[in-house]
Amino acid sequence: MGQATGGTAADGGATDAFAGRIFASVLGAMDCLTIALGDRLNLYDLLSEHGPLRPSQLASLAGIDARYAREWLEQQAVAGLIAVAAPSDDGDTRTYGLSAAQREVLCDRSLESYLTPVTQIVAAAGARLPELVDAYRSGGGVAWRDYGPRMRRGQADANRALFLTSLPQVWLPSLPELHARLTDGARVADIGCGDGWSTIGIASGYPASTVDGFDLDADSVAAARRNADAHDVSERVGFHHADAGSVDGAYDYTLVTAFECIHDMPDPVSVLASMHAMAAPDGWVLVVDERVPDAFSGPGDPVEQLMYGYSVLVCLPDGMSHRPTRATGTVMRLDVLRGYAREAGFADVAVLAIENDMFRVYRLVQSPPRGVPGPLGR
Repeated sequence: MGQATGGTAADGGATDAFAGRIFASVLGAMDCLTIALGDRLNLYDLLSEHGPLRPSQLASLAGIDARYAREWLEQQAVAGLIAVAAPSDDGDTRTYGLSAAQREVLCDRSLESYLTPVTQIVAAAGARLPELVDAYRSGGGVAWRDYGPRMRRGQADANRALFLTSLPQVWLPSLPELHARLTDGARVADIGCGDGWSTIGIASGYPASTVDGFDLDADSVAAARRNADAHDVSERVGFHHADAGSVDGAYDYTLVTAFECIHDMPDPVSVLASMHAMAAPDGWVLVVDERVPDAFSGPGDPVEQLMYGYSVLVCLPDGMSHRPTRATGTVMRLDVLRGYAREAGFADVAVLAIENDMFRVYRLVQSPPRGVPGPLGR
């Protein structure tokens, strides 16, 4: 008979509840993978543009087998992920489409509620399970590049709408002094820019300013340049394939940023020291990272659960693939960032009064900040 921790027999109701929690996780994992499959085959966009569709029609448009199309459509409808017009119709003539809410979450790349890219992150991480097992046993790692282009695009696309909308339209305007300087025209450095959406967002929101993006991944830099061309900001945006920890610091930037990347870096202190050197004496240094509690407490909220999932499967293995490494992981709490910042030469870290469910915005303080609204730190 099974025993709970400490030798006490498990309560039947508690066992059933926990089993139900695991079963729900299994269903969620299957949803993630079938959504990722549908996304890779362009099935949601086709349903959005041409639906409602019969299985044979979707198969023809997507260039896939009709039997697979029918099974995928039925699974999606049973899971409540797409809409079915008349469930009692014959399987081959039944039609499927998307509700307005389903279309926004699964297809609309302009909205922050667009979550399909996150399923690509989960699928890309799952594909590396054998390498993760080896890394956990050996103390090695799985490098970011080994997760493949789907991981990189998933990460970039997941943040695209936020960086193109909330960042230039809400976050930066909420900082009056910085907003005024960017509006008048300033130079900005964006460290760890990835596919360039944060860089492009700042440039789009502040036409008088110029922005330089820096990233270590050549594929991401190439994608960032294409994205800048598509958004007509390439004349004011430059992307550089460079290690931020070794960038010459004599740039005198008004704003230096790092969006959701410091926790991934094997040597975050060197990168922060470069950011310190790149900023003008009266410049701003902003770090945006995961919104996690300041202390570990055991069972956590959904955001902390998500961040630990990323850490176990992606961020910590990537950090461990380098030597030497700080091995920070995704869950970088305030005291950890403050310690890194002080090592890098900053006086302190201020938590800015910018609200977001997933991210926290920090100002790395060089001197007592002026013109910052709300509580500055804790």
